[in-house]
Amino acid sequence: MKSAYELAMERLNRTVPVARMTDDQRRQLAELDSVYKAKIAEHELALQNDLARATASGDTDTVEKLKQQWNNERQRLAAELEEKKERVRQSR
Repeated sequence: MKSAYELAMERLNRTVPVARMTDDQRRQLAELDSVYKAKIAEHELALQNDLARATASGDTDTVEKLKQQWNNERQRLAAELEEKKERVRQSR
């Protein structure tokens, strides 16, 4: 007898087939992850220096602006990464 989970997965696979990726696609996805991880780290290091200077000077407005800027930049990079990953997944 199959479990409810197994039955649900069978139904799901009938309606939405699982996409199979090639080794090249997996390699490209891993490379994208690596590149964007480095970009995020680079931006974070630059921001930490600016934050340290702003904090030391007691400029709370600048600190808040920098934190908001970092959140926006991180979201932009994450969206860019997902867009590029989706293009790789769709290529065949």
